[in-house]
Amino acid sequence: MPTILDGITSQRVQTSRLDAHVLERAGSDPAAPTVVFVHGNVSSSLFFQPIMLALPTRLRALAIDLRGFGDSETLPVDATRGVRDFSDDVASVLDALEVTSAHIVGWSLGGGVVMQLLLDRPDLVASLTLESPVSPYGFGSTDADGAILNGGAGSGGGGANPDFVARLEAGDTTADAPTSPRSVYRTAYVKNAENIEHEDLWVESMLTTATGEGNYPGNSAVAEAWPGFGPGTTGVLNTLTPGNFDVTDIVDVQVKPPILWIRGLDDAIVSDTSFFDLNFLGQLGAIPGWPGAEVAPPQPMVSQTRAILDAYAAAGGTYRELPLAECGHSPHLEHPEAFVTALVEHIS
Repeated sequence: MPTILDGITSQRVQTSRLDAHVLERAGSDPAAPTVVFVHGNVSSSLFFQPIMLALPTRLRALAIDLRGFGDSETLPVDATRGVRDFSDDVASVLDALEVTSAHIVGWSLGGGVVMQLLLDRPDLVASLTLESPVSPYGFGSTDADGAILNGGAGSGGGGANPDFVARLEAGDTTADAPTSPRSVYRTAYVKNAENIEHEDLWVESMLTTATGEGNYPGNSAVAEAWPGFGPGTTGVLNTLTPGNFDVTDIVDVQVKPPILWIRGLDDAIVSDTSFFDLNFLGQLGAIPGWPGAEVAPPQPMVSQTRAILDAYAAAGGTYRELPLAECGHSPHLEHPEAFVTALVEHIS
């Protein structure tokens, strides 16, 4: 099975920071308005190919592999910088391609990356589209107002399922266990997997994830508070931990590009009741010893995002929220027509 669909080209871009892999829709005019896609965790640019092909031909479409994903160079991730290793890499690719301004789309982890890009390189961001984005406060162990709970206990690299990591390393393409990449795709990435084409390609994309303490999931630290571990300093999951990651200052950027927020109402990953939030799993009884909602409440991820975007609008910006029914974590796969229509209206 080819990994590159007809109509998509692949190129390597050497920047001052890394050797990056970039997909582009064939025949794009370099002078045309450019849409840049930034993927999420345990995925790659491959996931964006159908949506790139579906965009109007008057637009140029690019998708960038982050370090340690897809065919980009595997370099360690310094999580003490939040997601800046990723956002600086994206900026370096756009600089190398002489893209001076673009419509930036970030999915999941990529949503955090593009919000950081807006803070650090606002000149590059003509508009922002957040697809199922991580909360502006990060992932795990914050309350409704973004205050860090218990030193961030329960967040970071220690929260990854070790069997899932082992199956990534082994290149497991089966659905023999709930922790196989294919099973995780079917149960967490989308709601109705049977309705979506190219499943083998999406699994292949997931399997490009570099594993280890410097990449996915990262290291962890011992914590006195439940569940006994806290944020580490290296690797992907630690980039989003409270204390390492906070992009709420997008409220104060001087020039505020319009923001489109697209999310699935059945998202199992980014949600006020996320099955990847250890505090919520503790509340359900799936992890023993949970100390209770007063000490370790589930993170209200969607509510946090809405509050920050409301503040962004109150400070002079604009945003539109598009919630989609019968949709999980991947609106661009699950409702491609609605996604393209909303995106094209947004950037127009």
